[in-house]
Amino acid sequence: MDTTRLLNIVSPLLDWFSVSARDLPWRRDREPYHVWLSEIMLQQTRVEAVKGYYARFLAAAPDVFALAALPEDVLLKLWEGLGYYNRARNLQKCAKVLSEHGGRFPETKDGLLALPGVGDYTAGAIASICFEQPCAAVDGNVLRVCTRVLEDFTPIDDAAFKKALAEALGKVYPKGRCGDFTQALMELGATVCAPNGEPKCEVCPIAEHCLARAHGTTGKLPVKKPKKARREEARTVFHLRCGDHTAVQKRPAKGLLAGLWELPNTEGLLSEAEAGAYLSGLELGDTRLRAARDGEHIFTHIRWALRCYTVECEKMPGTFTWVSDEQLKGEIGLPTAFRQFIE
Repeated sequence: MDTTRLLNIVSPLLDWFSVSARDLPWRRDREPYHVWLSEIMLQQTRVEAVKGYYARFLAAAPDVFALAALPEDVLLKLWEGLGYYNRARNLQKCAKVLSEHGGRFPETKDGLLALPGVGDYTAGAIASICFEQPCAAVDGNVLRVCTRVLEDFTPIDDAAFKKALAEALGKVYPKGRCGDFTQALMELGATVCAPNGEPKCEVCPIAEHCLARAHGTTGKLPVKKPKKARREEARTVFHLRCGDHTAVQKRPAKGLLAGLWELPNTEGLLSEAEAGAYLSGLELGDTRLRAARDGEHIFTHIRWALRCYTVECEKMPGTFTWVSDEQLKGEIGLPTAFRQFIE
């Protein structure tokens, strides 16, 4: 890999970052807890969406010890809407380990990798930003920037390529500004050499060093392996209401959305008549259909086609957990797949 070309981008990129970096809440200090939390939240999630979650999360869990002590339902409620709920559970697992060691984060990448839920990217981010270690944090933004600079057509989801790029970047990290360089690469990929559109080469601080720009191949990079088609599943969801209470239930402890709350649901897209027949066996007393609505939810490998029936019920059988509107708003964390039908 061309480390000389990577070395050439360091100085102009740092100069640009010094004047162009966005003012983001998690950049206002180098506290490892803050950096760790933000990096986990930012995985698969837009910056603007994370800002509110980050503030609320810190208010409820201002340090590792508070996070370790959070009841799971409170933790998942704070995470509600961010998706990929195992991220939240792994955060807490990691917090518990850290709290047993005085709340201190390891200062090396290897030490960070030994923590639950911490992978190469997160370890590299914390090691470089918080402890000035020459460790790259290679995410989608960094891969996009570097494959264009190097005009490298290796698929970016190739694990060996990501490892090789991280090693090459590690050799060019500037002493004393490792954290700035990590964040500058991320920032350039997020705001200039951005996804889902043409790169803004006219304002790019490293445009003169970019082979893809020179050869007109930016639109062809980065390369990804073809994705497998998502599996299609259909489900009928029931928003069961009795007075100011709604029926919820816990999902199985393993599998998709493991252990989270959900609205009652069943396989298939049921017609109104079929839904009525299904409800008749649930000991709800007299029921009245108030609304029907179709929707969908897309997971990484699965797409749910959804139909929701809002139903007024006479009785509240113990088959379900019945929660008040206040509890549903403030305590019960529902994944977006289900919450879309009650908002």
